[in-house]
Amino acid sequence: MDELQPIPAFRQVPRTGVIYCTTEATRRGYKPSDPSWSNLGQGMPEAGDLPGAPARTKHVTVDVDDQEYAPVPGIWELREAVASHYNRLYRKGLPSQYSAENVSICGGGRSALTRAAAALGQINLGHFLPDYTAYEELLDVFKAFTAIPIALDGERGYAFSSEDLRREIQGRGLSALLMSNPCNPTGKLVQGEEMARWVHAARELECSLLVDEFYSHYIWSARPGQLPVESAARYVEDVNKDPIVIFDGLTKNWRYPGWRCSWTVGPRQVIDAVASAGSFLDGGGSRPLQRAAIPLLEDAYVVAETHATHTVFREKRQRTLDALERIGIRADRAPDGTFYVWGNLSHLPPPLNDGMQFFRAALERKVICVPGEFFDVNPGKRRAKRASRFRSYVRFSFGPARPSLDQALARIEEMVLAAAKGPETRVIEAGRG
Repeated sequence: MDELQPIPAFRQVPRTGVIYCTTEATRRGYKPSDPSWSNLGQGMPEAGDLPGAPARTKHVTVDVDDQEYAPVPGIWELREAVASHYNRLYRKGLPSQYSAENVSICGGGRSALTRAAAALGQINLGHFLPDYTAYEELLDVFKAFTAIPIALDGERGYAFSSEDLRREIQGRGLSALLMSNPCNPTGKLVQGEEMARWVHAARELECSLLVDEFYSHYIWSARPGQLPVESAARYVEDVNKDPIVIFDGLTKNWRYPGWRCSWTVGPRQVIDAVASAGSFLDGGGSRPLQRAAIPLLEDAYVVAETHATHTVFREKRQRTLDALERIGIRADRAPDGTFYVWGNLSHLPPPLNDGMQFFRAALERKVICVPGEFFDVNPGKRRAKRASRFRSYVRFSFGPARPSLDQALARIEEMVLAAAKGPETRVIEAGRG
């Protein structure tokens, strides 16, 4: 076939897990606008109106100056707005405050992470298993650093303490650690005093924490009366000396994935480095959308949007957990954050106890999910080829709107019940029909 014919100089670039799953669904007729399909593989939240949320932005004004390139680190006004947002939310009363110089704007989360990866030196960089699927190619394409996996155990609820962190930094000689917090896919969250100890360890042992906080407004363990958000920024002592680098944006927490507007927050020296990387990697983000993003960072907007999202998604979280538990799909731990459930299929009848087989069977019922093996981040495929530790897992998103979510959960239940009856029973019932 022509599509398999190699072209001189080009390698086969793997698709991330979500893209692979969507591509397979598209081959079976999936279209995002088709309500007969339910996409529980999607890495984005529903983007429409929610009760109590601010009105969605539906028009963007393009000024004459917006026809020009944006500066590679982003327009100054948005950088100031992001810095002020972090200071108000996490750093009230602290002597060290973020400024625009501590912020770089970028065209999406992957671009921000890519800039950071391109700016790293010849170091050992730790990363957890499981974690975000896109990290795999990101950690492979840049050859300056060595990616070192740190395996977490589902039987321990993916626990990893500040003492564990210290041992890994010192024992493996880590100069940086990349993590999603809350974790995509498990929903595990490092927060409060434990995160303070992580930041202290990073400061003391001179190990940069690269913290992907794109789900930091989807926190299910917040105390009543608190805004359900969390960030490592809360525990930084000196914004220009502590080696804490944070990635976030409008994609998840503001429910504007299509804007491709993200930011990096960290010491000025890091921001200069990632901006320099951006000058040859992507050239900067969209100027009109950066300008339109500024009002979305005002306190009243953030508070209203976060509370509204939390109310709707908390209910969907519980509905998803209950439905999956009822049919034998258990979570090693209920998610502390994100809008995912990391489902353990090991108690299901074969072949549905295998994530890839489950995924393919669900496609036949027009439901998309993501097999767990895609989160077994293995840059360059350096680890031995053997069955993934996460072969019996699937990530389920409760990002879609409620009707699509309910439709998917009902179909999954029907699929599991049919498999539990066995082939003989299904043949008899088909004959009766």
